[in-house]
Amino acid sequence: MAQPIGSQNRPSGKETPIESPDLTQYALFEKSAPRPKTTSPVDTELPLRIEPKMSVAFVGNTLLDRSQDFGYLETLIHQAFPNHQLTIRNLPWSADSLNHQPRPANFADTDQHLVFVRADIVFAAYGFNESFAGPDGLVDFKSKLTEFVKKTKAKAFNGKKGAQLVLISPVANENIPGVAAAENNKNIRLYTRAMRNVAKAQKVGFIDVFGTTKKAMRSPKSHLTFNGCHLNDAGYQLFAKLVFDAAFDQETPVFNEEIRTTVLEKNKQFFRRFRPVNTFYYTGNRNRSYGYLDFLPAMRNFDIMTSNRDQRIWDIAAGKQIPVKIDDSNVPPLPATKQSRGANRLLSPEAELNEFEIDPRFDVNLFASEKDFPELACPIQMRWDSQGRLWVSCSTTYPHIYPGNEPNDKIVVLEDTDNDGRADKTSVFADDLHIPLSFEFGDGGLYVSEEPHFTFLQDTDGDGRADFREKVLTGFGCEDSHHALHDFAWTPDGDLIFREGIFHHSQIETPYGPVRQRDSGWFRFEPNSHRLTPFGTHMSTNPWGVTFDDWGQHMASYPIYAQAFHSLDPTYPGQHPRPVGLHAYSGTCGQEFVDFPNWPDEMQGGFVKVRYKPTNRVEFHRWNESDFGFTEEYVSNIVFSKNLSFIPVDLRYGPDGAMYVCDWYNPVKGHAQYSLRDKRRDRVSGRIFRIMPKGAKRQQMPKIHGASLDQLLNILKRPEYRYRYWAKRELRERNPAKVKDFLNKWVANLDSKDPRYRHHQTEAVWLYRGINAVNTKLLSELLNCD
Repeated sequence: MAQPIGSQNRPSGKETPIESPDLTQYALFEKSAPRPKTTSPVDTELPLRIEPKMSVAFVGNTLLDRSQDFGYLETLIHQAFPNHQLTIRNLPWSADSLNHQPRPANFADTDQHLVFVRADIVFAAYGFNESFAGPDGLVDFKSKLTEFVKKTKAKAFNGKKGAQLVLISPVANENIPGVAAAENNKNIRLYTRAMRNVAKAQKVGFIDVFGTTKKAMRSPKSHLTFNGCHLNDAGYQLFAKLVFDAAFDQETPVFNEEIRTTVLEKNKQFFRRFRPVNTFYYTGNRNRSYGYLDFLPAMRNFDIMTSNRDQRIWDIAAGKQIPVKIDDSNVPPLPATKQSRGANRLLSPEAELNEFEIDPRFDVNLFASEKDFPELACPIQMRWDSQGRLWVSCSTTYPHIYPGNEPNDKIVVLEDTDNDGRADKTSVFADDLHIPLSFEFGDGGLYVSEEPHFTFLQDTDGDGRADFREKVLTGFGCEDSHHALHDFAWTPDGDLIFREGIFHHSQIETPYGPVRQRDSGWFRFEPNSHRLTPFGTHMSTNPWGVTFDDWGQHMASYPIYAQAFHSLDPTYPGQHPRPVGLHAYSGTCGQEFVDFPNWPDEMQGGFVKVRYKPTNRVEFHRWNESDFGFTEEYVSNIVFSKNLSFIPVDLRYGPDGAMYVCDWYNPVKGHAQYSLRDKRRDRVSGRIFRIMPKGAKRQQMPKIHGASLDQLLNILKRPEYRYRYWAKRELRERNPAKVKDFLNKWVANLDSKDPRYRHHQTEAVWLYRGINAVNTKLLSELLNCD
């Protein structure tokens, strides 16, 4: 069959827009952005000297990075100086330390950004990530901190004189269920003392928030953190008061919520300017084709919008009347961008289905589309819940958020209530997400990718909509928005894994120390302990698709490998050597092993995968074991599309034994190949196709939601991986002590003559770990069996 030529390989014939040279002033590149001039060192005494029109900047680690999400400290400063029209900017970065500050390629460094904001006062929070080096790291920390202070106090970021500098200590850590973070306080105390001594010797300000937060954490009634080390709302209220009291010679005012609301809005717009997604297309090597017009006008507009919010804050603080809505009428429209390549044909759902060449052993029908469910526009990932409903993450924001727009991406729930193979009911669980590349159920809610964040959503009042949102982790790379955090999956033993692609520099602060990774790799998250572990990093591209075989072996794409290999995780910034000589396929987005009995016998044990480039196919492959692992063997196509707008991005077995294909239907295929602002990027279409063997009966999904523990445990004997996956996910949500009691009995009653006896035992071992329990006798038996 002939593969159509993609329109991305044909010129559009349209003229190239003019690139105004005036826009270069809005670029903040490491190679070209101004650096501060050296000046006479400035000593700093507390309370600070505050003059009208001063610029205040925050730099450092996650303590200040997360502070901008709450806005309490900024609010107090504006309230205390209502007529000073102070400019406050947030420049911290998750898990930054004095030694490690990885940034996207050619991204302006902290000094250059301090020049950009013309900082007069700098608050710097360090010491927490460094403290994990323990007493042995103190000498190096003092040396690095002294060097930082000496250089910073002698730099004229404002173009006139050195900045006033204030060091802020780490906050104390506390124990919460599952996390014994208070053990960190011994080292934090040492590093806080070192910061005080350096500040005194170098004559700069120092604020100790460790001692007071440690005392406040003694109360058993409430926590000041959500994970033992990062402050919650109550924690940031206390933090703001402590810093304000120490830095300013004023009585602490009561928080003005009207000011704080505007501060949060200002911080949001500036964050999009400071840390935009797709930075590899802004500052990095892929900015050559479209970066100028895609980013520089947007940076100009974000600057204007941020200034508009500054003015609103000043007006509220000064007691002036303000309009209900923020006035952004001075923000100019973005200029036209390039459309140098052609686009593929855009067809209706029915016409697209007619372009499929289908294996005669199968039937394919449209399960859902934008025609009946407009909410389904731009679907990315699918997950089935324990009630047999299909949840889909959708992003019309992708690939980028531009000035004047707000992300409105969704988690859509589809139901087939009459079992005819077509969705007939929909609801929306969340509709204000930011490019949710992946998600997974867990802990009574959803874990969602929202670059650079890893977010938890929950419906606490039972109305079917998310009303609780928590940023569990932050600091993941977002240099390329379709390489960001994706492939969320539970391991057989109950950890949540996910990964990212090339170009990314991730650094995440945790109660166990900073976690850093670069240029493609995996992460393993243990929700009960908040532990994040990197693994399997090696130079790759943008691989998508992960599953596990019958015995729990991790099968993930590279971009989809045709051979298996093992990848270790050297000490950052090292990487495992790139595998050379492996047979690999491009453009794979998901794979599932065939293990449902209603599928053809000759396909059992093989796997199906979807590919969107350079071809558009749903393929069947065999997975052959060899002396060195496994090799992949392409067999045939199940679906081949003659319409290149068919972009299959996910594949899942459904509860009825059909395979479901998520189709990001779009005439623009590619990220780097087109402008991020290309108006031909479709933001309406979205299709889910259903593949069922001809004449096969739909399977009856075993009861999972509301099932008894005995019923759930017996599902672990089923041959279908997805049924076992959903059952274990449900079991991990139940009372662990009760699950352990029932699991002990289930293991004791297993039939040793059952051909799957050892597999049932292995499932039990996985579940024991998933509920934080052990059965050493069972484990020993398995380790010593044939």
